[in-house]
Amino acid sequence: MAAVVCVLHSAALAWYVFGLWQNVQVTGSTLGHGAHTYGGRWKYLTFINQVLQTIFFGVCVLADLCPLFVSRKNGLSSFIVKLRDMIFSVLAFPVGVFVVTSFWSIYAYDRELVYPEVLDSFIPQWLNHAMHTYVLPLLLIELFACSHQYPSKKNALLVLGIFCLAYISWLLWVHQASGIWAYPILEKLDAVGKSLFFATSFLIIIPFYQLGESLTRLQWGGRKSTKKKVK
Repeated sequence: MAAVVCVLHSAALAWYVFGLWQNVQVTGSTLGHGAHTYGGRWKYLTFINQVLQTIFFGVCVLADLCPLFVSRKNGLSSFIVKLRDMIFSVLAFPVGVFVVTSFWSIYAYDRELVYPEVLDSFIPQWLNHAMHTYVLPLLLIELFACSHQYPSKKNALLVLGIFCLAYISWLLWVHQASGIWAYPILEKLDAVGKSLFFATSFLIIIPFYQLGESLTRLQWGGRKSTKKKVK
């Protein structure tokens, strides 16, 4: 089973590295893309999530391979597993699910608010789905194929909250410094609308964290049993 999980992690890592490279190549060669404006690609949560998922699966591969070269009693192996679990539970799963659900929800209502049709002329459909669709099934496969120990809810929500506030602050700074809103939907909203949009987004991402924890408990049992499986 460990070998199968390692293969899955390696394949997911290769997929994300390829998708990230393609994203940079495509947007880098198109001057009309927002990647060439203030903040670059880093003002888009989709790109940040691509980087996050790539880092996560990279840590997964390290966690899989570390026992082959380092004694299980070594603190390094334990640290990498804890880091893997922390990234998955607090950031990779809730942020990844949020990106998929929020993107396609707004897209279904009016794609021009989040992904203008002009982007289809230089971003291939497979890459669009790599950024906004396939994230979810890969996370679900990870959740059901590999056990993850969740931290205390207080600490997890604190880290997730800091991430959300940091990203919102970054979006506001980009607008303050350049007059650019990363997403067309923000241009359509007044100050009250933007505040409600950011608050709602924050409140939506919390249940996604809870969803990951609940599915993990359903698949792997309680926290104590999950910890045993990780070891």
